[in-house]
Amino acid sequence: MNPPSLRFKQVLVLSTAMLSFISFWKAASVVLCDMGSSAFYAGGIAMNAFGPAFPWYVLAVMLFSGLMLMVYVESCAMFVRGGVYKVVNEAMGHSMAKISVSSLMFDYMITGPVSSVAAGLYVSSLLYNIMPLMHINWHVPHKLFAVLFAVTVTAFFWRENIKGVEESTDKNFKIMGFVTLVGAVLIIWSLSTVYQRGFKLPPFDLKFTSESMGWMTNFPYLQTIGLVGIFMAFGHSILALSGLETLAQVYREIEDPKIKNLKRAAFTVFLFSLIFTGGLTFLASSIIPQDLIGGKYLDNLLSGLALELNGPYWARLVLQCFVVVSGSMMLVGAVNTSMVGSNGVLNRVAEDGILHDWFRHLHKKYGTTYRMINMVAIIQIIVIIISGGDIYLLGEAYAFGVLWSLVFKTLSLIILRFRDDMPRDWMFPFNIKVGKVYFPVGMSVVLLVLITASLVNLLTKRVATISGISFTIVFFSIFQISEYMNRKKAQLYMPDDDSEEKMNMRKEAEIANILPELDKARKILVPVRNPSNLVHLKSVLETTDDETTDIIVLAAKISKGIQLEGETGDMAPEDKDLFTSVILLAEKYGKPVKPMLVFSNDPFYSIAQVAHAAGVDEVVMGVSGTTGAEVQLERLAIAWGMLEKKDNAARSVMAKVVWEGRQLSYKL
Repeated sequence: MNPPSLRFKQVLVLSTAMLSFISFWKAASVVLCDMGSSAFYAGGIAMNAFGPAFPWYVLAVMLFSGLMLMVYVESCAMFVRGGVYKVVNEAMGHSMAKISVSSLMFDYMITGPVSSVAAGLYVSSLLYNIMPLMHINWHVPHKLFAVLFAVTVTAFFWRENIKGVEESTDKNFKIMGFVTLVGAVLIIWSLSTVYQRGFKLPPFDLKFTSESMGWMTNFPYLQTIGLVGIFMAFGHSILALSGLETLAQVYREIEDPKIKNLKRAAFTVFLFSLIFTGGLTFLASSIIPQDLIGGKYLDNLLSGLALELNGPYWARLVLQCFVVVSGSMMLVGAVNTSMVGSNGVLNRVAEDGILHDWFRHLHKKYGTTYRMINMVAIIQIIVIIISGGDIYLLGEAYAFGVLWSLVFKTLSLIILRFRDDMPRDWMFPFNIKVGKVYFPVGMSVVLLVLITASLVNLLTKRVATISGISFTIVFFSIFQISEYMNRKKAQLYMPDDDSEEKMNMRKEAEIANILPELDKARKILVPVRNPSNLVHLKSVLETTDDETTDIIVLAAKISKGIQLEGETGDMAPEDKDLFTSVILLAEKYGKPVKPMLVFSNDPFYSIAQVAHAAGVDEVVMGVSGTTGAEVQLERLAIAWGMLEKKDNAARSVMAKVVWEGRQLSYKL
């Protein structure tokens, strides 16, 4: 039977609300594609900074990552979209938020270069082993090849992001599956080699170079304090802690139950990082001779581990190929993550008016914010060229952004414990309850460690300190100037609302065009009108199995006259507020909904028409404060009867009105 003809002329569908919620495994894989990539360069950079004791400190950073992941779990549990900017803005205000996001942008700007250069160094080391076997005379310098490789990769992902590349959790999941398999083979083979050769613990002695001491060479009396040296070494290893911010970005997509799956994802990330990054770094230090770690394999530690195992050379070379391929996939993926992440952060702050509209100009063909992407790509390429392929230089600079973004994040959460006493779904452990406030003892200790490491890093890393502070000042100035210009523009012109574009709204002539998208066995229609009265939608999200049920959220734009001429078109601000609340609620419960707005002169007839056309099994309404539940059901029943009489068709649908602690049902 064909769906009945509809009295409303236009349907607006919000495609961004059709969120594709993912399992905790896939969420963890997204984070690990960024965080796990540091395993390929963190050990070599730490070795270059303070000598053979590097495995102990890389392992310490991996253990510390468990604490930082718990900080992010509390943050995400408080904010559906809870990145650093959001949390700092809530806790410490607008100015501090701009400083924090400036340091975060420095993190992103270095993430791409350090990852692409590391991948280039691994590929170069492999070519030096393979090319002679193919009778090819290969003498391209490692660092030159790494620079050319990194620039090529950056240019490729610049083009992909201009066209509008989409992050694929399935792709990340497959990459991590392959990396896990290669890592397992590498660990098992390494353990076998250690069993045959014997295991020797790395030394504890720290041997800082004059370069890694930085300005600390001017404070010799501080060098005699053992704890200072420990924090110096910890600071030189902290870049292994990259990628945590990705957890805050991917949280909104985690499926129901969100908090439980968030904790599972965080634990998976911690366990993998501890074994993969910490474990392989330890095994490398035990198997590879120290002179080779500090020389031949300084820039490609895991590649060197594969080549120094017991076994025939051809087998070790094959393993090196797999290590380089898997590592390059992760490292190259981190380049794309840095572009996607920085573009997302800039768009988010632009929505708050602290980035000039010039940056938000859309590409004529692809509809992307290409000026932001251009800026990120140009800065990253300049950084790659200036570095000359020196992974140590890039790694030291990288630690600046990593540490200070974590400091701002943790400090903000501590402040929010006192400013916002709302119940938490989960809290960082070790708290003392004082009145209504849970004093964060455990998180305060974490903050103390972060601040100490950050201050020590300022003294030991000249390049990172100068470049990081300069970059932060420049970006903060851009935000300040942009905010001032936007404020003046708002006083001169009517505001131009771009919310429709953010919601990816599309228009359809009739419901029939949307029906093919509703392909699940059951369907529930949830009419909404007031963003403050979504108890019925919350009830549906809590109890419905989204694997088998389509949830259609319907709002009716009411015309005052009999004719609808001039009443169709775009959403009004109040409609956007309504659907924003709907989307946030759907994200909270990790279940997709199908929001649509229809233009009609009778809301109950609109509900009946959509329910009939879509073949829904239930209609769940919220109670109206003006008419009451019984009147609502009566009016819907009249509209349903008129519709069935008109189309000579009969089918039953369960109609409900739901409010706090009660519901009223009627079978239509």
